[in-house]
Amino acid sequence: MKKIEIADKVLVEKINALPKDEMAVFVMADGRIRGALFHGTRFVNQMRAQHNLGILESLVLGQASLCAALMIPLMKGQEHLCWKYDVDGPAAGFSIEADSTGYVRGFLYNEHIPVDKPLENWDLKPFLGTGSMSVSRIHKEDSAPHISTVEVNSGNIAEDLAWYYKQSEQISTAFNTGIQFDRQGRVIGAGGMFLQVMPETGGKNNSGASKSSSSDAEADGQFLARVEMAFKTAPSLGQWFSEGGKIEDIVYGLFREFTPSVALRRDIRYDCPCSEETFANYIKMLPKQERDDILRKKEPLEIQCRNCGSVYTISVEKLQQ
Repeated sequence: MKKIEIADKVLVEKINALPKDEMAVFVMADGRIRGALFHGTRFVNQMRAQHNLGILESLVLGQASLCAALMIPLMKGQEHLCWKYDVDGPAAGFSIEADSTGYVRGFLYNEHIPVDKPLENWDLKPFLGTGSMSVSRIHKEDSAPHISTVEVNSGNIAEDLAWYYKQSEQISTAFNTGIQFDRQGRVIGAGGMFLQVMPETGGKNNSGASKSSSSDAEADGQFLARVEMAFKTAPSLGQWFSEGGKIEDIVYGLFREFTPSVALRRDIRYDCPCSEETFANYIKMLPKQERDDILRKKEPLEIQCRNCGSVYTISVEKLQQ
Protein backbone atom coordinates (compact mmCIF):
# COMPACT_ATOMS: atom_id res chain seq x y z
CA MET A 1 0.00 0.00 0.00
CA LYS A 2 1.15 3.52 -0.73
CA LYS A 3 0.55 5.20 2.60
CA ILE A 4 -0.97 8.65 2.13
CA GLU A 5 0.32 11.14 4.67
CA ILE A 6 -2.25 13.23 6.55
CA ALA A 7 -1.74 16.82 5.41
CA ASP A 8 -3.84 18.58 8.07
CA LYS A 9 -1.25 19.84 10.57
CA VAL A 10 -3.87 20.60 13.22
CA LEU A 11 -5.17 17.04 13.00
CA VAL A 12 -1.66 15.56 13.08
CA GLU A 13 -0.85 17.56 16.20
CA LYS A 14 -4.07 16.40 17.86
CA ILE A 15 -3.43 12.75 16.98
CA ASN A 16 0.17 12.85 18.16
CA ALA A 17 -1.01 14.06 21.58
CA LEU A 18 -3.19 10.96 22.05
CA PRO A 19 -2.13 7.54 23.36
CA LYS A 20 -1.07 5.19 20.58
CA ASP A 21 -3.54 3.05 18.66
CA GLU A 22 -3.78 -0.34 20.32
CA MET A 23 -6.12 -3.26 20.90
CA ALA A 24 -6.42 -4.91 24.31
CA VAL A 25 -7.93 -8.40 24.35
CA PHE A 26 -9.34 -9.35 27.75
CA VAL A 27 -11.28 -12.01 29.64
CA MET A 28 -13.44 -11.72 32.73
CA ALA A 29 -15.83 -13.64 34.97
CA ASP A 30 -13.48 -16.65 35.12
CA GLY A 31 -13.33 -16.87 31.34
CA ARG A 32 -17.09 -16.77 30.76
CA ILE A 33 -16.79 -13.46 28.91
CA ARG A 34 -14.14 -12.41 26.44
CA GLY A 35 -13.75 -9.08 24.74
CA ALA A 36 -11.51 -6.51 23.12
CA LEU A 37 -11.22 -2.74 23.22
CA PHE A 38 -9.56 -0.95 20.32
CA HIS A 39 -8.28 2.61 20.20
CA GLY A 40 -8.28 3.34 16.47
CA THR A 41 -8.02 7.11 15.94
CA ARG A 42 -4.99 6.85 13.65
CA PHE A 43 -6.50 3.74 12.06
CA VAL A 44 -9.66 5.58 10.97
CA ASN A 45 -7.75 8.66 9.85
CA GLN A 46 -5.47 6.51 7.67
CA MET A 47 -8.54 4.83 6.16
CA ARG A 48 -10.06 8.23 5.46
CA ALA A 49 -6.86 9.58 3.88
CA GLN A 50 -6.44 6.53 1.65
CA HIS A 51 -9.94 6.91 0.19
CA ASN A 52 -10.24 10.73 0.49
CA LEU A 53 -13.63 10.43 2.18
CA GLY A 54 -16.14 13.01 3.35
CA ILE A 55 -17.68 13.06 6.83
CA LEU A 56 -20.63 10.73 6.17
CA GLU A 57 -18.53 8.30 4.16
CA SER A 58 -15.87 8.29 6.88
CA LEU A 59 -18.53 7.46 9.46
CA VAL A 60 -19.89 4.49 7.49
CA LEU A 61 -16.58 2.96 6.42
CA GLY A 62 -14.98 3.91 9.73
CA GLN A 63 -17.59 2.03 11.77
CA ALA A 64 -17.32 -0.96 9.44
CA SER A 65 -13.53 -0.98 9.61
CA LEU A 66 -13.53 -0.74 13.42
CA CYS A 67 -15.95 -3.69 13.57
CA ALA A 68 -13.73 -5.67 11.18
CA ALA A 69 -10.72 -4.95 13.40
CA LEU A 70 -12.66 -6.36 16.37
CA MET A 71 -13.28 -9.57 14.42
CA ILE A 72 -9.52 -10.29 14.29
CA PRO A 73 -9.21 -11.60 17.88
CA LEU A 74 -12.19 -13.88 17.15
CA MET A 75 -10.28 -15.61 14.35
CA LYS A 76 -8.92 -19.12 14.72
CA GLY A 77 -5.32 -19.57 13.67
CA GLN A 78 -4.21 -18.11 10.34
CA GLU A 79 -7.43 -16.75 8.91
CA HIS A 80 -8.57 -14.17 6.39
CA LEU A 81 -12.15 -12.94 6.11
CA CYS A 82 -14.15 -10.81 3.72
CA TRP A 83 -17.27 -9.09 5.03
CA LYS A 84 -19.70 -7.87 2.39
CA TYR A 85 -22.62 -5.67 3.40
CA ASP A 86 -25.18 -5.14 0.64
CA VAL A 87 -28.09 -2.81 1.34
CA ASP A 88 -30.68 -0.86 -0.66
CA GLY A 89 -29.97 2.57 0.87
CA PRO A 90 -27.93 5.37 -0.76
CA ALA A 91 -24.69 4.07 0.79
CA ALA A 92 -25.22 0.73 -1.02
CA GLY A 93 -22.88 -1.06 1.38
CA PHE A 94 -19.23 -1.97 1.69
CA SER A 95 -16.65 -4.71 1.38
CA ILE A 96 -14.13 -5.12 4.21
CA GLU A 97 -11.30 -7.60 4.61
CA ALA A 98 -9.52 -8.47 7.84
CA ASP A 99 -6.52 -10.71 8.35
CA SER A 100 -5.26 -12.52 11.43
CA THR A 101 -1.86 -10.88 10.93
CA GLY A 102 -3.48 -7.62 12.02
CA TYR A 103 -4.52 -5.58 9.02
CA VAL A 104 -7.88 -4.33 7.73
CA ARG A 105 -8.69 -2.91 4.31
CA GLY A 106 -11.91 -2.16 2.44
CA PHE A 107 -14.06 0.23 0.47
CA LEU A 108 -17.54 1.68 0.17
CA TYR A 109 -19.68 0.68 -2.79
CA ASN A 110 -20.62 4.35 -3.06
CA GLU A 111 -17.82 6.70 -1.99
CA HIS A 112 -20.02 9.76 -2.59
CA ILE A 113 -23.22 9.08 -0.67
CA PRO A 114 -25.99 11.45 -1.80
CA VAL A 115 -27.39 13.68 0.95
CA ASP A 116 -30.63 15.63 0.38
CA LYS A 117 -30.39 17.86 3.46
CA PRO A 118 -27.94 18.68 6.26
CA LEU A 119 -27.42 15.85 8.73
CA GLU A 120 -29.33 16.33 11.97
CA ASN A 121 -27.78 13.34 13.76
CA TRP A 122 -25.49 10.36 13.17
CA ASP A 123 -28.30 7.86 12.50
CA LEU A 124 -27.17 5.80 9.49
CA LYS A 125 -30.43 3.92 8.93
CA PRO A 126 -31.67 6.29 6.16
CA PHE A 127 -28.41 5.69 4.28
CA LEU A 128 -28.15 1.94 4.83
CA GLY A 129 -31.66 0.58 4.55
CA THR A 130 -32.21 -3.19 4.43
CA GLY A 131 -30.37 -6.02 2.75
CA SER A 132 -27.97 -8.81 3.62
CA MET A 133 -24.44 -9.38 4.80
CA SER A 134 -22.10 -12.26 4.18
CA VAL A 135 -18.84 -13.26 5.82
CA SER A 136 -16.46 -15.55 3.98
CA ARG A 137 -13.60 -17.07 5.93
CA ILE A 138 -10.61 -18.95 4.63
CA HIS A 139 -7.83 -20.64 6.57
CA LYS A 140 -4.38 -21.47 5.32
CA GLU A 141 -5.28 -25.11 4.73
CA ASP A 142 -8.71 -24.48 3.14
CA SER A 143 -9.31 -25.08 -0.56
CA ALA A 144 -12.38 -22.81 -0.58
CA PRO A 145 -13.82 -20.16 1.75
CA HIS A 146 -16.64 -20.88 4.21
CA ILE A 147 -19.46 -18.40 3.59
CA SER A 148 -22.36 -17.44 5.87
CA THR A 149 -25.12 -14.97 4.94
CA VAL A 150 -27.82 -13.30 7.05
CA GLU A 151 -30.47 -10.65 6.42
CA VAL A 152 -29.94 -7.23 8.01
CA ASN A 153 -32.35 -4.39 8.64
CA SER A 154 -31.35 -2.57 11.84
CA GLY A 155 -29.61 0.33 10.10
CA ASN A 156 -26.81 -0.06 12.64
CA ILE A 157 -23.60 -1.72 11.46
CA ALA A 158 -22.47 -2.87 14.92
CA GLU A 159 -25.88 -4.35 15.74
CA ASP A 160 -26.04 -6.12 12.37
CA LEU A 161 -22.64 -7.72 12.99
CA ALA A 162 -23.81 -8.89 16.44
CA TRP A 163 -26.91 -10.36 14.73
CA TYR A 164 -24.63 -12.24 12.33
CA TYR A 165 -22.74 -13.91 15.20
CA LYS A 166 -26.01 -14.81 16.92
CA GLN A 167 -27.57 -16.31 13.79
CA SER A 168 -24.56 -17.84 12.10
CA GLU A 169 -22.41 -18.97 15.01
CA GLN A 170 -25.02 -19.15 17.80
CA ILE A 171 -22.85 -16.99 20.06
CA SER A 172 -24.11 -13.90 21.90
CA THR A 173 -21.84 -11.02 20.91
CA ALA A 174 -22.13 -7.26 21.24
CA PHE A 175 -20.23 -4.59 19.30
CA ASN A 176 -19.88 -0.88 19.99
CA THR A 177 -18.06 1.68 17.86
CA GLY A 178 -17.60 5.41 18.17
CA ILE A 179 -16.11 8.12 15.94
CA GLN A 180 -15.75 11.69 17.18
CA PHE A 181 -15.61 14.62 14.75
CA ASP A 182 -14.64 18.17 15.63
CA ARG A 183 -16.49 21.21 14.28
CA GLN A 184 -14.34 21.20 11.16
CA GLY A 185 -15.16 17.56 10.40
CA ARG A 186 -11.84 16.11 11.52
CA VAL A 187 -11.81 12.63 13.09
CA ILE A 188 -10.30 13.39 16.50
CA GLY A 189 -11.18 10.12 18.23
CA ALA A 190 -12.25 6.60 17.27
CA GLY A 191 -12.58 3.23 18.93
CA GLY A 192 -14.52 0.01 19.17
CA MET A 193 -15.31 -2.74 21.66
CA PHE A 194 -16.86 -6.17 21.65
CA LEU A 195 -17.95 -8.65 24.30
CA GLN A 196 -18.76 -12.29 23.67
CA VAL A 197 -20.40 -14.81 25.98
CA MET A 198 -18.60 -18.14 25.98
CA PRO A 199 -20.75 -21.30 26.19
CA GLU A 200 -21.09 -22.93 29.60
CA THR A 201 -18.99 -26.05 29.95
CA GLY A 202 -21.41 -27.93 32.19
CA GLY A 203 -20.13 -29.92 35.17
CA LYS A 204 -21.23 -29.87 38.79
CA ASN A 205 -21.83 -27.05 41.21
CA ASN A 206 -20.52 -26.98 44.77
CA SER A 207 -23.32 -29.20 46.03
CA GLY A 208 -22.57 -31.84 43.42
CA ALA A 209 -25.74 -31.14 41.44
CA SER A 210 -25.83 -30.49 37.73
CA LYS A 211 -25.48 -26.84 36.73
CA SER A 212 -28.62 -27.02 34.63
CA SER A 213 -31.06 -26.39 37.51
CA SER A 214 -33.59 -23.60 37.19
CA SER A 215 -31.96 -21.64 40.02
CA ASP A 216 -28.60 -21.79 38.26
CA ALA A 217 -30.21 -20.72 34.98
CA GLU A 218 -31.87 -17.77 36.73
CA ALA A 219 -28.58 -16.74 38.36
CA ASP A 220 -26.79 -16.98 35.03
CA GLY A 221 -29.46 -14.83 33.39
CA GLN A 222 -29.02 -12.17 36.07
CA PHE A 223 -25.25 -12.31 35.62
CA LEU A 224 -25.51 -11.79 31.86
CA ALA A 225 -27.96 -8.92 32.41
CA ARG A 226 -25.37 -7.17 34.60
CA VAL A 227 -22.69 -7.67 31.95
CA GLU A 228 -25.02 -6.24 29.31
CA MET A 229 -25.82 -3.24 31.49
CA ALA A 230 -22.11 -2.53 32.04
CA PHE A 231 -21.49 -2.76 28.29
CA LYS A 232 -24.34 -0.35 27.53
CA THR A 233 -23.10 2.22 30.04
CA ALA A 234 -19.74 2.55 28.27
CA PRO A 235 -18.91 6.14 27.35
CA SER A 236 -18.86 7.25 23.73
CA LEU A 237 -15.64 5.59 22.60
CA GLY A 238 -14.88 8.25 20.01
CA GLN A 239 -15.18 11.03 22.56
CA TRP A 240 -13.34 9.00 25.20
CA PHE A 241 -10.27 8.49 23.06
CA SER A 242 -10.42 12.05 21.66
CA GLU A 243 -9.97 13.31 25.22
CA GLY A 244 -6.95 11.08 25.85
CA GLY A 245 -8.89 8.34 27.65
CA LYS A 246 -7.03 5.11 28.34
CA ILE A 247 -8.02 1.56 27.48
CA GLU A 248 -7.24 0.36 31.00
CA ASP A 249 -9.70 2.75 32.63
CA ILE A 250 -12.60 1.27 30.65
CA VAL A 251 -11.61 -2.38 30.96
CA TYR A 252 -10.76 -2.30 34.66
CA GLY A 253 -13.25 0.41 35.60
CA LEU A 254 -16.40 -0.37 33.63
CA PHE A 255 -16.13 -4.13 34.18
CA ARG A 256 -14.51 -4.20 37.65
CA GLU A 257 -17.39 -6.27 39.04
CA PHE A 258 -16.37 -9.14 36.75
CA THR A 259 -12.64 -9.16 37.55
CA PRO A 260 -11.30 -8.45 34.06
CA SER A 261 -7.78 -9.31 32.98
CA VAL A 262 -6.03 -8.14 29.80
CA ALA A 263 -4.65 -11.24 28.10
CA LEU A 264 -2.70 -9.55 25.32
CA ARG A 265 -2.21 -6.34 23.41
CA ARG A 266 -1.69 -6.04 19.70
CA ASP A 267 -1.34 -3.52 16.91
CA ILE A 268 -4.09 -3.32 14.31
CA ARG A 269 -3.48 -1.23 11.21
CA TYR A 270 -5.35 -0.03 8.18
CA ASP A 271 -3.12 -1.53 5.51
CA CYS A 272 -3.13 -3.44 2.25
CA PRO A 273 -0.66 -5.98 0.81
CA CYS A 274 -1.00 -4.51 -2.69
CA SER A 275 2.08 -3.30 -4.56
CA GLU A 276 3.23 -2.26 -8.02
CA GLU A 277 4.80 -5.69 -8.43
CA THR A 278 1.52 -7.44 -7.56
CA PHE A 279 -0.45 -5.56 -10.22
CA ALA A 280 2.32 -5.94 -12.81
CA ASN A 281 2.33 -9.71 -12.31
CA TYR A 282 -1.46 -9.76 -12.59
CA ILE A 283 -1.34 -7.97 -15.95
CA LYS A 284 1.33 -10.36 -17.20
CA MET A 285 -1.06 -13.24 -16.50
CA LEU A 286 -3.91 -11.77 -18.58
CA PRO A 287 -4.91 -13.50 -21.83
CA LYS A 288 -2.41 -12.69 -24.60
CA GLN A 289 -4.78 -10.47 -26.59
CA GLU A 290 -5.65 -8.30 -23.58
CA ARG A 291 -2.00 -8.05 -22.59
CA ASP A 292 -0.95 -7.13 -26.12
CA ASP A 293 -3.62 -4.40 -26.28
CA ILE A 294 -2.16 -2.83 -23.15
CA LEU A 295 1.43 -3.02 -24.40
CA ARG A 296 0.52 -1.62 -27.82
CA LYS A 297 -0.48 1.73 -26.30
CA LYS A 298 3.12 2.41 -25.26
CA GLU A 299 1.84 4.49 -22.33
CA PRO A 300 2.26 3.92 -18.60
CA LEU A 301 -0.67 2.08 -17.09
CA GLU A 302 -2.34 3.68 -14.08
CA ILE A 303 -4.02 1.28 -11.67
CA GLN A 304 -5.86 2.09 -8.46
CA CYS A 305 -6.34 -0.50 -5.73
CA ARG A 306 -9.97 -0.34 -4.74
CA ASN A 307 -9.28 -1.73 -1.28
CA CYS A 308 -6.92 1.02 -0.17
CA GLY A 309 -6.99 3.75 -2.82
CA SER A 310 -3.28 3.37 -3.71
CA VAL A 311 -2.45 4.43 -7.27
CA TYR A 312 0.36 2.73 -9.19
CA THR A 313 1.84 3.91 -12.48
CA ILE A 314 3.38 0.93 -14.28
CA SER A 315 5.57 1.44 -17.33
CA VAL A 316 5.22 -0.67 -20.45
CA GLU A 317 8.88 -1.64 -20.08
CA LYS A 318 8.16 -3.19 -16.67
CA LEU A 319 5.29 -5.22 -18.15
CA GLN A 320 7.60 -6.57 -20.85
CA GLN A 321 10.17 -7.88 -18.42
